[in-house]
Amino acid sequence: MNTEQNELITRVGPGTPCGALLRSYWQAAALVDEFNPLLDPRMDKRPVKAVRLMGQDLVLFKDDQGNYGLLDRDCPHRGADLSFGRAEGDGLRCPFHGWKFDVTGRCLETPAEPAGSKLCDRVRQRSYPVLEKSGVIFAWLGPEGSIPPPLPAFDCFTAPASHSFAFKGLWNANWLQAFEVGIDPAHPSFLHRFLQDEALEDVGDNAAGKQFRSASAGAIAGEQWPMTRIMREFAQPDISFEATPWGTQLTALRPMNDKLTHVRVTHAIFPATFVIPLSETMTITQMHVPVDDAHTYWYSFFTSFAGPLDKASMRAQRQQFISLPDYIPNAGRHNNWGFNADEQRTQTYLGMGEEDINVHDQWAVESMGAIQDRTREHLGSSDKVIMANRRVLIKAIATVQQGGVAPGIADASQSALMRGPDTVDGIAPAGEWSDWWQAQVRAKQKNAPWASPPVRTEPVEVPALASTLRHAQDGPSPARTDTR
Repeated sequence: MNTEQNELITRVGPGTPCGALLRSYWQAAALVDEFNPLLDPRMDKRPVKAVRLMGQDLVLFKDDQGNYGLLDRDCPHRGADLSFGRAEGDGLRCPFHGWKFDVTGRCLETPAEPAGSKLCDRVRQRSYPVLEKSGVIFAWLGPEGSIPPPLPAFDCFTAPASHSFAFKGLWNANWLQAFEVGIDPAHPSFLHRFLQDEALEDVGDNAAGKQFRSASAGAIAGEQWPMTRIMREFAQPDISFEATPWGTQLTALRPMNDKLTHVRVTHAIFPATFVIPLSETMTITQMHVPVDDAHTYWYSFFTSFAGPLDKASMRAQRQQFISLPDYIPNAGRHNNWGFNADEQRTQTYLGMGEEDINVHDQWAVESMGAIQDRTREHLGSSDKVIMANRRVLIKAIATVQQGGVAPGIADASQSALMRGPDTVDGIAPAGEWSDWWQAQVRAKQKNAPWASPPVRTEPVEVPALASTLRHAQDGPSPARTDTR
């Protein structure tokens, strides 16, 4: 990949080609929890937050009727910062000269102007559509007056509040490298490798890293195997991918013997979301939202297909590692991400803790630098998903630049096909793994205590996207490759 291509696919500010593409999609702006006075006492009297999203400085606030407003942060009078505005119930007032705006950006008052002034009628602050879904406030930063596509009926948006939990964290790196780590099927065998396993019954459903360590992936000769043991012992997956209406279905097969194969099916939701299994009854849907070119918030939706979630416990467990109210990880470059050489020799492949595997991904993402220099890469055959996604991304940028519709969930005409998408991580009969995993998905959906429509588990042909993916497999890569 050359420097120009790397700039094209990473820069997201206003006026950039990739920024125009990403503004074709709803973006997460904040957690609903960020307005909860029990978690942030500042919100009790003043529900106002400064937000930076794709290089734009915005202010998000809540009025007395419970409506959220997202406005440009610079006051249209003389540019003062509205995130310091006075929250007055029906709107936000700039402390500089008292100009006041409601959640739609309508100017309510210009009190220093002479009586009878019509200036207020001629002023409107740019506002952005917002919607609340599954514990997250989403923003639409598309062109003013454009119509946003509907959010798809994915499981993470369909599950009731009792079975859904959202959290987030900040990474000091570009959005694309954060997403590329998540869709890489080979990395769990190394980055998240534990050198010893843990008893399956020791970890509850609401844990994080240790649950991944000890969650069951299935049984061999009556013995339950944790998924980390399989990742460790079978580290050369057979990786394949297929186009779906939302992006790509990823399959990683790890043959264990002539009768059994480990199957891991995940999804890449274009442009920056992945769906993976956390356990046999829980999935994670993780979005990667650019703050700017060098910072990214990940938003994770945990969806339970079994019992309700203990959200207080899940939040408390994660707050050990990520500090509120700004959701900043305690680990980072400043403390070498908690690296311990003794642990690396005896406990984990990476040496950065057993409790929070999220820091493993954080290290991989941040250690590349704020914006990864992809001109220095040597990609191998195990990176085929990364290469394919970059081709889709470059083509999608060009499509939007030419006035076309962005692919995936930005395409409202495809929304009826967007259900699920479900995942699996388990041991299947070697010759029947395809039927096996689809049966697992149907059973999990059927047994979920909340209603869910039938899930299409077979990928649907999406002509333009499928053609791009085939070209990614058959043609030359946009980056250098070295498969020796």
